[in-house]
Amino acid sequence: MVLHYFGMSVNTMSLGGLAIAIGSLVDDAIVDVENVWKHLRENRALPKEERLPVLEVVFNASREVRMPILNSTAIIIVSFIPLFYLSGMEGRMLIPLGVAFIVALAASTLVALTLTPVLCSYLLGGKKDGVARREAFVARWLKKHYERWLVWALDHKRPVVAATAVLFVAALGLFFTLGHSFLPKFNEGSFTINISSLPGISLDESDKIGRRAEEILMSVPEIQTVSRKTGRAELDEHALGVNVSEIEAPFELKDRSHEELLDDVRHRLSVISGANIEIGQPISHRIDAMLSGTQASIAIKLFGDDLNKMFDLGNQIKAAVSDVEGIADLNVEQQVERPELEIKPKREMLKLYGIPMADFNTFVRVNMAGETVSQVYDDGGSFNLVVRAAEHDRCDMERIRDLMVDTPDGRKVPLANVAEVTSTMGPNTINRENVKRKIVISANASGRDLRSVVNDIKRRVDAKVDLPDGYHVEYGGQFESEQSASRVLLLASLLSIVVIFLLLYMQFRNALESGVILLNLPLALIGGVFALVMTTGEVSIPAIIGFISLFGIATRNGMLLINRYNMLCADGDDSLRQSIVHGSLDRLNPILMTALCSALALVPLALRGSLPGNEIQSPMAKVILGGLLTSTFLNAFIIPIVYEWMNRKGVVRSKERSSKE
Repeated sequence: MVLHYFGMSVNTMSLGGLAIAIGSLVDDAIVDVENVWKHLRENRALPKEERLPVLEVVFNASREVRMPILNSTAIIIVSFIPLFYLSGMEGRMLIPLGVAFIVALAASTLVALTLTPVLCSYLLGGKKDGVARREAFVARWLKKHYERWLVWALDHKRPVVAATAVLFVAALGLFFTLGHSFLPKFNEGSFTINISSLPGISLDESDKIGRRAEEILMSVPEIQTVSRKTGRAELDEHALGVNVSEIEAPFELKDRSHEELLDDVRHRLSVISGANIEIGQPISHRIDAMLSGTQASIAIKLFGDDLNKMFDLGNQIKAAVSDVEGIADLNVEQQVERPELEIKPKREMLKLYGIPMADFNTFVRVNMAGETVSQVYDDGGSFNLVVRAAEHDRCDMERIRDLMVDTPDGRKVPLANVAEVTSTMGPNTINRENVKRKIVISANASGRDLRSVVNDIKRRVDAKVDLPDGYHVEYGGQFESEQSASRVLLLASLLSIVVIFLLLYMQFRNALESGVILLNLPLALIGGVFALVMTTGEVSIPAIIGFISLFGIATRNGMLLINRYNMLCADGDDSLRQSIVHGSLDRLNPILMTALCSALALVPLALRGSLPGNEIQSPMAKVILGGLLTSTFLNAFIIPIVYEWMNRKGVVRSKERSSKE
């Protein structure tokens, strides 16, 4: 309903948001049910005359965890807010994922706060025998060993904290060695191959090159069929000359990976000479075209005035970067000179005959290009009626010179009298960006992350290519969008962390305790970084979104622990150490169950990232999964240690005051 209200559809991204949220949907209910069950069990263990009514026990138990549940959900939602600051294509792709996740999480929280306590009173409190059930064997075994490990950690605080700090520093160092890319590599099940020969080539010759490429592709075992378009109509949204062929080649992976198949196709097509070849995929090609105007992930845009000079400089750039590790499909935009006729007005003679420049331009345009003056209907179809000079008067330079121009006083003068008609050579196409002429050197990255390849290209161009005055280079493509999106996410994430701290402060009214809960952020970062190091080795925009989401999810455990510690310390029945150990054991079950549910829901996305449609969700799932593992494990020891450090002075002072009294 919410997706429909916002004009969104159920697609791969919104379904991915629901898939990532599945594990978190039951977290709030788990915390509530486990706490109710614990209090009911404790209530049944009391003498019969001291037992409370079931409804009162359920109410007190649910109220105990109500605010941590509500605030933890709010924090997770806030952690997803940076996603909505993304603009452009990445925003349109990822925002539906965030909307689906947030709506599903908010609905699950509403159910946990309202329906779940009611169901607990009916389903968990209906036993009339009054016998207190024991905990499950696994829970008792875990608590037994966890208590021993926790006491050891509290007795050896410095080594435990030091080891955790070393892990964090190592993860931070590894993070800066990771590669960077805009989006993970897609597996779309089809190749889109562009073959560009020299402009001006005949359709027959271009067709021969296309047929040869088709024969080569059909020799690849994984490719069963191909389809080709050579050229596109002039009125097409993306018009192409007959020198350009676009081939679609669906494939089915068998014994080789996608990268191995792609390298094999590149190697086989490299035997075609006299043509630029770019290999991509249907969606990837269109993404590249939207981002840089080229069908490649890297676009080196050379700006200047003289196209011939620019073409020479473009080939110099190509030679300078050709041996960069990881570069593939390196091409310079095809430019050839074609014969053309230049008609240059003689302004003095036009003035002498009284012919305005506008009239002269109209004469040349109408006679050479023609002008539509009406339409003719024939057999149900309409055809433009175009007026222009006869074909035999336009195909010879001397005849063009003899075309008669009307003067205002009714005389006729040859075109040669008022203009210079010469044969020259000119470029086949002139592309502009921001009014400046440009030529594009395009490339793709293969076997290496995009940003590292671009950084090496920049260094090579700066060191080896000397650009004259008036010429400059700009870099475009996916990496440019990746840098822009990373900056936006960084600033928005800092704002989200501030908001998360304020929400924690509203819960605990203590800046130190709020800061202790935020320790989950570096603990989660450790696992997220190691997960990337052991899998893709690259930080992409979806992976960054995973880190941001993880920060919100990881704070839940800290809130549960701190809230329980404070309640036990407020009762005053136990010492600080006993309150910490008792509180940690009380919250062990819900913490492990929520982490396990979230992790199990993410495992299919993390392990099946190579399947079509899972490429974007998979990096997010890997980061969240790795971060959950480390934050859950380390949180169980670091939070108790820091809480005891933080409260030891207060306990000592209270003891001193009591001894004096």
